[in-house]
Amino acid sequence: MTDTRLYPVQARPAIQNLGGSLIREVANSGMGRADVLPFWFGESDMATAQFIRDEAARSLAQGETFYSQNLGRPYLRERIANYLSELHGRSIAPERIAVMSSGVTGLMIASEMLLSAQDRVVVVTPLWPNITEIPKILSAEVERVPLRVSDGRWTLDLDRLLDALTPGTRALIVNSPNNPTGWTIDDHSVQVILSHCRKHGIWIVCDDVYERLVYDSNRRSAPSFLAYYEEGDRIISVNSFSKAWSMTGWRAGWMVVPEALTADLAKIIEYNFSCVFEPVQRAAAIALERGEPEIARLRESLSHTRALLSQALTSLPGVQVPEAGGAMYVFFRIAGQDDSLELAKRLVSEVGLGLAPGAAFGPEGNGWLRWCHAVSVDATLLDGVDRLSRFLDRGHSHD
Repeated sequence: MTDTRLYPVQARPAIQNLGGSLIREVANSGMGRADVLPFWFGESDMATAQFIRDEAARSLAQGETFYSQNLGRPYLRERIANYLSELHGRSIAPERIAVMSSGVTGLMIASEMLLSAQDRVVVVTPLWPNITEIPKILSAEVERVPLRVSDGRWTLDLDRLLDALTPGTRALIVNSPNNPTGWTIDDHSVQVILSHCRKHGIWIVCDDVYERLVYDSNRRSAPSFLAYYEEGDRIISVNSFSKAWSMTGWRAGWMVVPEALTADLAKIIEYNFSCVFEPVQRAAAIALERGEPEIARLRESLSHTRALLSQALTSLPGVQVPEAGGAMYVFFRIAGQDDSLELAKRLVSEVGLGLAPGAAFGPEGNGWLRWCHAVSVDATLLDGVDRLSRFLDRGHSHD
């Protein structure tokens, strides 16, 4: 028998030191309870559109169950390239596109392509924990640059970010619109950051999953680094069908890389997940072809529910709700509440309200709560606000 004192059964230290998901910790405390209103995960409560489901079913019925190309089927890569070229007014060739088994897989693969142990990565926070933990799997070092609330809005301190992007920094990871705050980068900041990163050879990895979910009705999408891409730029964009097309469970996404990386990208895909299931690729292709009305409906709904929820929350005593430009969340705080994990668990156990604790998104998020408002029935949101109000009325806001 192996002496476990000499040879303990455990993962390597970098893996043991990863943070677990606090969102899951809270959700696990209330999942399965019929009386809980769940707003903890980032997904719409609407099922994927019928025409998308039908296309996957048709593909499955026709027996499209075999391996496909590592980079994805040509018909889907071409459709993604056309969609992005039209969206961002910049020609993006299919050769720069790879189909992913989810956006988070794309973030992992981008990190595997770029990062070595001790490489320095800068991230704008608070942030979805997957983005900050993935570089640590590869033993890279992560430096956080926090957003701040200024004039009632989430804002980026551009000078502070540029100061953090020192020569020798390997990569900047930007998520805009941001999960959890909804902060959305502006075109000026995109250009300033890109110019700085060009000068120092810093990679920019964009998590663009929420780019279509902006509240400004005059914009089709959030400002994008892809719109300013020039040959030789070190820009990787990771995207997903999960949010804008309400396809969270499908695990379908894509990456845009400089063409010089495509051959190496195919190798890494082979060694990770090999290829994406073809019925999922068929569904993704039809989503791009016919999905714009779905996105428009979702955007309209999100603008409405954000306004409704923000207004209801700010009517409660001690609640602060900064403005944001996009995504599907209200990130808010309650005066006198500094332990967001304990608060989120108590909201579940005492009033059946399921929210994500701000601490899940890093130390900058402690004291805050994230509420996903991608909800199709207004009364459900207002019921949630009533439950929070009842909780606060019990005097918990100043424990």
